[in-house]
Amino acid sequence: MTASKQPKASAASAAGFTLPLPYRLFFLLIEPIATAVGAYYAFFDQRTYLGLTHASSAPSPIPLGTSIAMSQLANLYMAFAFIEALVLRSTSDLGVWKAVLFCFLVADFGHLWTVRVLGSQIYWSVSEWNAIDWGNVGFVYLGASLRIAFLTGMGFSGKTKARKNA
Repeated sequence: MTASKQPKASAASAAGFTLPLPYRLFFLLIEPIATAVGAYYAFFDQRTYLGLTHASSAPSPIPLGTSIAMSQLANLYMAFAFIEALVLRSTSDLGVWKAVLFCFLVADFGHLWTVRVLGSQIYWSVSEWNAIDWGNVGFVYLGASLRIAFLTGMGFSGKTKARKNA
């Protein structure tokens, strides 16, 4: 068969690497949707987003500059969601997957660093978390853990781990 007539393989199983189901579900479905939900609130419901982030400092009315920054945050969340859902879905190159997930792992640590001003309890006091804390901390812990697992080859066969570029 010529290259143009070969059947197209999915990103999950092409070129010799099979993406384990937990990674496929989280990186290609769950996280992009959750990130898009965050983008919705950052853009369309800024009062709720800011109130859940830190109620006592949430401005009312929301200043124009804050609204612009929140809209820019929503834009970045959508870029993150699209990169994960579309770019990763479109490639079977394990090197691309590793590069993208490494960049997102760095962003995870940056995201966790931003909430440090709320006090150290924000990182461990799960019973006090509200919806946005679950997103800003708990969900980020999950994503970072799955990225670390992916980058260290957990869940892949030994053959896949050894290949630099699938």
